[in-house]
Amino acid sequence: MSPPSEQGSFWSGDFGDEYIQRNTLENLLASNIHFFSKALNNISPIPKNVLEVGANIGMNIKALKSIMPHANFSGIEVNKKACELLLETGCSVIQGSIEEVKIEEQFDLVLSKGVLIHLSPSNLDLVYSKLYKWTSRYILIAEYYNPTPIELEYRGYKNKLFKRDFAGEILEKYPELKLLDYGFAYHRSNFPQDDISWFLLEKRIL
Repeated sequence: MSPPSEQGSFWSGDFGDEYIQRNTLENLLASNIHFFSKALNNISPIPKNVLEVGANIGMNIKALKSIMPHANFSGIEVNKKACELLLETGCSVIQGSIEEVKIEEQFDLVLSKGVLIHLSPSNLDLVYSKLYKWTSRYILIAEYYNPTPIELEYRGYKNKLFKRDFAGEILEKYPELKLLDYGFAYHRSNFPQDDISWFLLEKRIL
């Protein structure tokens, strides 16, 4: 197995442990329920199985369970402590980086929320191929958007935060995907998110 990427080592270590503490606010759950109810409004039928890449402690999965109570959930997470808490949500946990894990199963919905922005740009093509392989129907991408790729400083660190048109790039790579819906989640709304843009993609069934 190849050594973990710079970003993978970063999130699997102390900084990733600290992120867990910032990700446990109770009001985040209400905001996430509102977010997913809107972003997944055009999905039909309701997914029976869902995979989240970079699931952390499962705040997104907890929200999704409230609107998809009968679905089965799986989460990929690189941080060991986060995996222990993720297990408590009742989902299946796959510990490792997105770039390294191997999954043969397909899922009705594969989602990334605030994760692709932290991956090395050099690994994105591989990650896009995995998202496409792992979904049987839908992909939800919710990340910081920018029409051209840029790098930003992240909490004093360099090479840890990137903005770009993630959805546009995966649509270019896989013409079989179509854009089903999209939107923006503003930090000043009644159910705030971190100014993320979301894109719901559908794999055409031939």
